[in-house]
Amino acid sequence: MYILGISAFYHDSAACLLKDGEIIAAAQEERFTRKKHDPNFPKNAINYCLKEANISAKQIDNLVFYEKPFVKFERLLETYLAYAPRGFKGFSTAIPIWIKDKLFQKSLIIREFENLFGSQINWREKLLFSEHHLSHAASAFFPSPFKRAAILTLDGVGEWTTTSLAKGKGNDLEVIKEIHFPHSLGLLYSAFTYYTGFKVNSGEYKVMGLAPYGKPRYSDLIKEKLIKVAIDGSFKLNMSYFNYATGLTMTTKKFETLFGGEPRQPEAPLTQREMDLAASIQQVTEEIVIRLAEGIRKETGEKNLCLAGGVALNCVANGVLLRKKIFDNIWIQPAAGDAGGALGAALSIWYLHHKKERKFENKKDSMKGTYLGPHFSDQEIEFELKTCGAVFKRLSEKQLIDYVAKALSNEKVVGWMQGRMEFGPRALGARSILADPRSPEMQSKLNLKVKYRENFRPFAPSVLYEDVSEWFDLKTDSPYMLIVADLKNEKCRPMTEKEAVLFGIEKLNVPRSSVPVITHVDYSARVQTVHKTTNPRYHALIARFKEITGCSIIVNTSFNIRGEPVVCSPTDAFKCFLATDLDLLVIGNYLLLKEDQDTSLKEDYRELYELD
Repeated sequence: MYILGISAFYHDSAACLLKDGEIIAAAQEERFTRKKHDPNFPKNAINYCLKEANISAKQIDNLVFYEKPFVKFERLLETYLAYAPRGFKGFSTAIPIWIKDKLFQKSLIIREFENLFGSQINWREKLLFSEHHLSHAASAFFPSPFKRAAILTLDGVGEWTTTSLAKGKGNDLEVIKEIHFPHSLGLLYSAFTYYTGFKVNSGEYKVMGLAPYGKPRYSDLIKEKLIKVAIDGSFKLNMSYFNYATGLTMTTKKFETLFGGEPRQPEAPLTQREMDLAASIQQVTEEIVIRLAEGIRKETGEKNLCLAGGVALNCVANGVLLRKKIFDNIWIQPAAGDAGGALGAALSIWYLHHKKERKFENKKDSMKGTYLGPHFSDQEIEFELKTCGAVFKRLSEKQLIDYVAKALSNEKVVGWMQGRMEFGPRALGARSILADPRSPEMQSKLNLKVKYRENFRPFAPSVLYEDVSEWFDLKTDSPYMLIVADLKNEKCRPMTEKEAVLFGIEKLNVPRSSVPVITHVDYSARVQTVHKTTNPRYHALIARFKEITGCSIIVNTSFNIRGEPVVCSPTDAFKCFLATDLDLLVIGNYLLLKEDQDTSLKEDYRELYELD
């Protein structure tokens, strides 16, 4: 039986295909259209999933959408009525769009499938709907390695729900408690994302990365004025400070008065205020997540916890939660945001609708390392590179790994495209930019010359799974780069008295360990453990780098530049390679050196990316 799950029409549209409960393929639409966070109907992702499974559209047994549009419209309508006449401008903007495009999404989805595959298939008969938070919960529990677990999902908002507590056992899942809109931890964090000058639904991780540069001096004010938190973690926001329920912005003038001024304009210089605001909302978020976890542990008695929803991508909070040892084991869905809703929707139909039994294999999850996206044959790689005008050579795997490891040890920056693309927001060694973590200048080079992004942004380490305890205070696996851990004391460099009194961005250029590129200003790192079984070539590269340098860590950041989706195809990779200061590009067994390429092509691609 084939089940196709889709998420669409808000942000991060995606598709996922199951075959008899096994995850065959999953991908975000943005990777194909090159439009970051693309919300449109995921026709390219759907076509990819069918191609990967080598099936036709008529072989799909169930088609499932990740949420219920009518219930979402009910929430929108009731919210505007509750706040009337306040928010009429937002109401008059949103309602025509809903009536025209979103309210009758069942007909819209059917029409889109008919446009893709023809009207001879009865899509109305195949189409089912999940619920937003049920999709999140299913994506968290069913692929996890646990036979039973508590499930916590937190995001902005689904239909009505913003936070849900559930319990999973075998092939069953039961929602126990919910917190409803407008009271939302995700939207609270997004309000501060907006206020500090970053883009809502994509800039939250920038706030998280900025937090260690500041002091949480607004934390008490946030808890006193903005949010009331109960002992079990349930919460209620003071909506007089927020405008997202009915308006066109996230915060009100009252919010601005409380925190001393208007929101920072995008691209304006960061000040200590933004850093302190980031530190404060991060601390409050961590406290609420801990209380919710303690509450659900007490209520369910479960020893395992599964997490999903956009807030579950807050890897700093995940690291704090792990260290609190409220649960024996924690598993986080790597595609925790709305893209993962496509996966959860499909899984909910397989297990909850069709009542199929779950299978467990060697205490591992069923995400296949989240390498679920497109891959390219040698023939396809050569064709695309030749079409692009690239100069390349083919090496054996051993030659390739040896060459790249030596290049990394000589501080070269490498574009690395191997095998199937990752599903979810993290690059995990399939579509990655790699570098030497020991170089004091590498963080600035990567941010300003390769990624073209804010210089405060930290970089993540990929470390051999067998060596993780040598480098980090981490006693669990972290294959999906969703947990922040501290470096071991012996790897850290103590600050001098002069360095210790620095504030904010002044801290940036102070090397704090023997691997400064991946060491954040608070001596932490967002860790990815690399396994020989799930990504053998990436593991072999890091192992060879270790042989050369004695260091079993390399820098891993997503293969893209700021504002662009992660690369998908060889053509995407080549364009990004030429437009940036990457030194070499590796696609499969093919090696490309920057100095071998046509310089006129480099200028063309820099203009394409507007990088002059």
